[in-house]
Amino acid sequence: MKIQDARAVVTGGASGLGYAVVRHVVGAGGQAVILDVQEGPGRAAAAGLGDAASFVRCDVTSEAEVNAAMDSAQSRLGGLNLLVNCAGVIGAGRVLGKNGPMAGEFFTKVIHINLIGTFLCDKAAANLMQHNAPGADGERGLLIHTSSVAAFEGQIGQAAYSATKAAVAGMTLPLAREFARIGIRCVAIAPGIFHTPMMDGMSQEVQDSLAAQVPFPARLGRPEEFAQLVASIVEIPMLNGETIRLDGAIRMQPK
Repeated sequence: MKIQDARAVVTGGASGLGYAVVRHVVGAGGQAVILDVQEGPGRAAAAGLGDAASFVRCDVTSEAEVNAAMDSAQSRLGGLNLLVNCAGVIGAGRVLGKNGPMAGEFFTKVIHINLIGTFLCDKAAANLMQHNAPGADGERGLLIHTSSVAAFEGQIGQAAYSATKAAVAGMTLPLAREFARIGIRCVAIAPGIFHTPMMDGMSQEVQDSLAAQVPFPARLGRPEEFAQLVASIVEIPMLNGETIRLDGAIRMQPK
């Protein structure tokens, strides 16, 4: 599959890594639908990219909303062959914090958004993709997960986040194996420290400190670099069932 032939759904596509993917797909000649709970930013992002992009409000924790959003996206795109799961939350917090133990509801919320949301979107997209006409190598579609280096080197305060990102990476291979019979690949990307809107809320001093921890290049990752890797995965059919670190060789310290 070529990136210009992508008919993509990007969750969390209103900002950050997701928006970079949408922009890259559209810029290459493909089409994309943004799925996000941020209605204002989502509509603005789609409008700024022209007719090749559109927005559908979707809470990825709702199975009914996800199914309806995927159906709507397929109709708008005239087909669906790429899903990029970028919707997620950090969910930072110590298990035993200053105000007592972490609430189970907090941990559960992070699980619902980051893990179950990815699963629901995968399932709904694959259900539609399986009916695509096969392309080269019999390929019908591609599912991309956003994991994190926190899946492997979770820091203090990242118990919930790391658990979800490890799980997202962990279900990549089983899905790739199961969907092989219908020509659908599944690949995960594990980004390091990237310059996303969340970073803009931090002081320049903190941002510089984080950038200095990256061996090379000694800077924050750029969302467009994430999007470029998505495009490479799209165009290299042998990439399947793998989690790819995109991190400048960083290995996170305990805190």
